[in-house]
Amino acid sequence: MSENRKPLVYIISAPSGSGKSTLTNEVLKLVPNLVFSISYTTRAPRGSEQNGKQYHFVSMEEFERMVRDGEFLEHANVHGSCYGTARRFLREAGTSGNDLLLDIDVQGAAQIKKNLTDAISVFVVPPDRKTLEWRLRNRGENSEKDIQRRLQDAKREIEQYDKYDYVLINDQLEKSIERLQAIVLSERLQRENRSLSAEESAIVDRAERLRLANLKEKVQPILASFRTPPPSAQS
Repeated sequence: MSENRKPLVYIISAPSGSGKSTLTNEVLKLVPNLVFSISYTTRAPRGSEQNGKQYHFVSMEEFERMVRDGEFLEHANVHGSCYGTARRFLREAGTSGNDLLLDIDVQGAAQIKKNLTDAISVFVVPPDRKTLEWRLRNRGENSEKDIQRRLQDAKREIEQYDKYDYVLINDQLEKSIERLQAIVLSERLQRENRSLSAEESAIVDRAERLRLANLKEKVQPILASFRTPPPSAQS
């Protein structure tokens, strides 16, 4: 990839526990010239997280200074902590000839799309509420109160799915990785002014099936599973 080209910006959003981090980590291994924008956050590191690897951990004072100085492409308060994407990552991606992958919530995605109208957005959804709840409980790091709050947040976030270009239902990890890879590669291929090979055309076709317009019907039962209280809540 040539240097000083305008980088493609991919936005990946999903409710907590939907498997977004695993998907992005795997796709970064598979797709060349794709770099991850490491967000800044005011929350404390969890488990084995390291500063500069999963996040840049900063104080609230430092975060507020960066906001004042206009250093963020987007920033938002999520679950009581602040998160932001630094503008410098976009500049660095363009200089090095890479494309940029952003892992951000629906608030941040809306800000990015407003500032970068050609950014490509992908919303990852779990197959249903029951599966998401199982994943959250299986982490073993969330309290019952936290799990219920995240499920409520998930309902609110999933209702914003139609603001995205693509929808990816993360029901089987390997297939989901292939789908996300197809989206990334398809967007690149469609910007190349040349005829595509049969294999490349197949990648584009695979990605097109994940366009919002083609997934709306499949998302409705997922939305319904979040709108209907679980049996324990109905009794």
